[in-house]
Amino acid sequence: MNGSFKIGSIFGIPILIHWTFLVIIPLFAWIIGSQIVLTVELLSGLFRVPIDMGYLTPGWNPYILGAFVALGLFGGVLVHEIAHCLVAKRMGVPINSITLLIFGGVSSMEESTPDPKVELPMALVGPLTSLGVGLLCTALLYVFAGIIADPPLAGLLVFIFAYLGLLNIFLFAFNLLPAFPMDGGRVLRAYLARKMPLHRATRIAANIGKMFAVIFGIFGVIFFSPILILIAFFIYIGAGQESTAIKYNFLLKDVNVGDIMERQVMTVPPTMPVREVIDLMYSTKHLGFPVVDRGFVVGMITLADVHKVPPLDREAMQARDIMTREVIALAPGSPVIEGLRLMSRYNIGRIPVMEHDHLVGIITRTDILKVIELKEI
Repeated sequence: MNGSFKIGSIFGIPILIHWTFLVIIPLFAWIIGSQIVLTVELLSGLFRVPIDMGYLTPGWNPYILGAFVALGLFGGVLVHEIAHCLVAKRMGVPINSITLLIFGGVSSMEESTPDPKVELPMALVGPLTSLGVGLLCTALLYVFAGIIADPPLAGLLVFIFAYLGLLNIFLFAFNLLPAFPMDGGRVLRAYLARKMPLHRATRIAANIGKMFAVIFGIFGVIFFSPILILIAFFIYIGAGQESTAIKYNFLLKDVNVGDIMERQVMTVPPTMPVREVIDLMYSTKHLGFPVVDRGFVVGMITLADVHKVPPLDREAMQARDIMTREVIALAPGSPVIEGLRLMSRYNIGRIPVMEHDHLVGIITRTDILKVIELKEI
């Protein structure tokens, strides 16, 4: 994910932090610190444990404590995502990374058509892990309240673990809401997919998810909660994107690259001046060409490659000077949906089709979208 940097690995899974995570921690620290007296009253009444505020309120302690609780919350989110990933790996789903960002955590897995038998346990294990963390924190707060003789120290530990216990139990309940693509929405889709085709189950779950997103957005506006508005936006966009992806999987499931590729491929030599490549783009209305040298594809030159070079420098350059040398290619027997995934992942509009190291065709995003339109008739 753009804007993320790696901080380590757990069980071989890279852990990334998005820059928004660095914004939310100080914000949470301020919110928690500025409301610490009210929070103590809430937690004390909820868990029926007295909380001494001797270490909680002096000086900067409320905000330091707020930052600590915020980090603890995201630690729980990380454990939640690791649980998802461990179950996924055990069931053969490759894991790319876990990213912590402003609204929680996101596990990046290899794209494939979801299997309801795999998705159900994967979706359930995250919330159940959050519940386990919440119950553990709750148990620890009672332990500390009973064995620590120093009231201010006991109050400090009880406050921390009561807060984290409450937050993790809330995460458990919130994530089980049937708001696709949240965990509860995925549980709903897995259940529906037992009775109907996956694309229909996804559409129903996505529509319910969008309904929840609208409700969250309305409450976010009413209560001036930017976090709730962001969550609503994430759910609405995520539901739409995944529903579309599953629909495309269904429509293109029997279509191979060789069925729709353009066999008459226009190529350019590596020595063609960039100015002539641009003229060729104008005359053919094609925005990219394979670069072929002695019968072999050695690169791709696209309008995006041209834009990377200042206009004055282009005059002295040839195609080989600016072409992309690491060519992404497909075989004629590859599923078309794989081509669409590659185009989306690498932000490219065309992929050459190779057979035994020889160029036999090219497939473009436009070709795929035309097939989808025809399949929808």
